[in-house]
Amino acid sequence: MSVEDQVLDTLLTLAAERFRRDRGTLRGPDDLFDALDIDSVDAMTLLTALEERFGVEIPDYEVQDVRTFDALAAVVRRRL
Repeated sequence: MSVEDQVLDTLLTLAAERFRRDRGTLRGPDDLFDALDIDSVDAMTLLTALEERFGVEIPDYEVQDVRTFDALAAVVRRRL
């Protein structure tokens, strides 16, 4: 599995666990707010979990316009 696939897979798994969703229903192009039924505060808790999991720090401004799992995974990959 490539690094790109690993980051997205980890993101989708964390999101499913944190927000009690079926992992199999989440896809990279999905709008994470709609797919998880979350708001911006919930999204920040997901971001914190990702930062801890990957050992990176992501400034808020880098995720301001992020709406999809693919886009969020790309932000994480840039920090690795």
